[in-house]
Amino acid sequence: METAILMASGLGTRMRPLTETVPKPLIKVKEQPMIETVIQSLRHRGVEKIYVVVGYLGDQFQYLTEKYSQLELIENPDYKRVNNISSIYAARNVLGSSDCFICEADLFVADSSLLNVTLEESCYFGKMVPGYSEDWVFDLGEDGYITRVGKGGTDCYNMVGISFFKKRDAEQLAKAITKTYGTKGYETLFWDDVVNRNLDFLKLRVHEVMAGQIYEIDTVEELEAVSHL
Repeated sequence: METAILMASGLGTRMRPLTETVPKPLIKVKEQPMIETVIQSLRHRGVEKIYVVVGYLGDQFQYLTEKYSQLELIENPDYKRVNNISSIYAARNVLGSSDCFICEADLFVADSSLLNVTLEESCYFGKMVPGYSEDWVFDLGEDGYITRVGKGGTDCYNMVGISFFKKRDAEQLAKAITKTYGTKGYETLFWDDVVNRNLDFLKLRVHEVMAGQIYEIDTVEELEAVSHL
């Protein structure tokens, strides 16, 4: 069995004014809400249960539970004051229940077969970017396992917003998130920071994706660019 957690509680401030009345994951790309391209890719893979963590304008996601029978909403009460670690914390009780995808909800999946792959180990999906990138990247050891999850790197795989955790690793991540939540400075943490701090027991590889398969859209300009592809 596989489950998925989609993070959809953020304010989407970089896409204002569009996000003043519509949560970012529900903004349409090519006539389809971004989040539904992720949901449909998960369904195409056969993922049995999909949890969507909501906060900002959360009531607008309710229609998804009527459209997709295996989908359930989880409320993130801390979305206004805590970074996205709060979304994984809100879903901590379901995170370790099975092999689990963790996905950003503000993605446009252009290739519906993106997730139709064999995943034997926990991994982040990543795209190789030549030269320097200031985005989230992965450093790899000689054995191919991730040694750093952080911002900035040269000739690195870049994060694309999808990760996969085998049940054992998902259980360990849930424990680490719970242990970290409420500690000094936790309000500013991304959940990936917790992964980075625990790479001694979380063994992750990078699953490579190709250009054009998936797009993370953060600005109105990026939205327009992808809409015209």
